[in-house]
Amino acid sequence: MTSVSKEPRQGPPEQIRAVPVRHYGRWVAAVLILYVAVWAVHSVANNKRFGWDVIGQYFTDDAVMRGILMTLELTGIAMLMGIVGGVLLAIMRLSPNPLISGASWLYIWVFRGTPVLVQILLWGFISALIPKFSIGIPFGPTFADFSANSLITPFVAGCLGLGLNEAAYMSEIVRAGILSVDPGQAEAASALGMSRAKTMRRIVLPQAMRVIIPPTGNEIISMLKTSSLVSVIAVADVLYSVQIIYGRTYQTIPLLLLASIWYLIMTSILTVGQFYLERYFGRGSAQRQTMLERLWTNLRSARPAAKGADR
Repeated sequence: MTSVSKEPRQGPPEQIRAVPVRHYGRWVAAVLILYVAVWAVHSVANNKRFGWDVIGQYFTDDAVMRGILMTLELTGIAMLMGIVGGVLLAIMRLSPNPLISGASWLYIWVFRGTPVLVQILLWGFISALIPKFSIGIPFGPTFADFSANSLITPFVAGCLGLGLNEAAYMSEIVRAGILSVDPGQAEAASALGMSRAKTMRRIVLPQAMRVIIPPTGNEIISMLKTSSLVSVIAVADVLYSVQIIYGRTYQTIPLLLLASIWYLIMTSILTVGQFYLERYFGRGSAQRQTMLERLWTNLRSARPAAKGADR
């Protein structure tokens, strides 16, 4: 039998030479994307049919600025109604009482199953169905009457149409967040003597926020764009404002592009806010990074690899 020498090897161990993996396909794709982006920007910037001079002329017009403010007000009020209503509907939907859960299901079925534009139009023409609202005892004397046209203005109709519709969608988002929390949390709170409402407020909902926040941010961005539908009932948002201008100047395409640019600016700001809100509620899990943060991380990780390849 051949004997194997067990003497220790003399000298330092050999250094491992790390060779980074080459991703040539990524570089080719990046070059193609960069070329297409430069070509698209150059083509759009030099196409006079886009009417960039008209866009610059009306970019900060008073009517457009008032339309932006109206759009933000509509979005804020509608989302507030949607979030509050969605939480209430979600809690009702999870109630053990079949009457309460059934009422919530019926609301969601009606408002989620019909187009939001139709709902806005119905609220806008509510006086054709209900000419006046009355306050009093049911089947008894009436204390006060209000005209539907004076009570539900186009702005109020837009808020009701958007907000009540959004509540149906938000209820499903909140319900999914509540169901994502371990049922043992609620059982433990119940064993400690906490009421169901207190358990929901202090135990379940704070943990469900990690699941609720991302789709809610998406709903806010979607609401900002969906609010343009109120232009059909003559609410002076951004879209209606530019429609009034191009109805007078016949510069249709440039002014529609102007509205699109403002929507992009507003949605971009909301996207940044959504990112940091998600990162705040996602503490303790994998942290999301911005594009600049990812680029800096990749550059830092690439430096050691390059030094190893040089050796």
